Amino acid sequence: MFDKEKAMAEAISRHYAEFPKESTGPTGPRTEAGKQRTRLNAYKHGLTGQIHILTAAEQTAFDGHCKSICEALAPVGALEIDIAQAIAEDRWRLKRARAIETSIFAAGQMGLLGFTLGASTTEDPDRLLFDDTVIQARTWLAKNDNFLLLALYEQRINRTIERNMAELRTLRAERKAARDQAVEEAVLLAQLAQSKGEKYHPAADFPPQLLRPESDFSAAAITLLIARTQRLSEARDHAKSRVNPKSAHKMPAAA
Repeated sequence: MFDKEKAMAEAISRHYAEFPKESTGPTGPRTEAGKQRTRLNAYKHGLTGQIHILTAAEQTAFDGHCKSICEALAPVGALEIDIAQAIAEDRWRLKRARAIETSIFAAGQMGLLGFTLGASTTEDPDRLLFDDTVIQARTWLAKNDNFLLLALYEQRINRTIERNMAELRTLRAERKAARDQAVEEAVLLAQLAQSKGEKYHPAADFPPQLLRPESDFSAAAITLLIARTQRLSEARDHAKSRVNPKSAHKMPAAA
């Protein structure tokens, strides 16, 4: 019995075997080596890219740089840490942009940009300074577009750093205000408990993240704060009650 569907399937298979279907576009590399070569095709430069291509020594320097910047900014919480890391990475980009600018001038001095002033045997400092100045000027003219691009990148990076610093300061101010208010409340509640002969437990009034043993909300810290608040109050009262010797002499009444 003739199987029409089977015959059509076999005919289609023979057709594609004799006339393979042509690709309508690039299929990309198929081997692992090819994939490694093309995996960063979209990566154009290292100034604003998000991919870090660093040697082992550069990675160590980068990590140390970011660590020191983040420690200096002292972020608290995931959002502040993220902003601090962004600031550290942008400051690294600024350093790299400046290093690239210096390297362009160095390439000009070494004659790698296609021009030199010829071999000079003079040791006259003024002449050597003149030659260096001319080479720098020619380097600037030859690579003017690159220098302008570097300047543009630096401006953008600096603006980003300023925005992130402003946001970090705002978050820090909000966090400090909330902390100061909470500490003040904890001191007042502890004083109220003492006046009633009770023992104060901050855990009943504040979230767990504020109740670490080394925090201002520990029992020892609150006790110290209460004592300090009382001494400050006494000191202020004493300062107000002191009589200024000069003010003790009253002026005579007008006739």
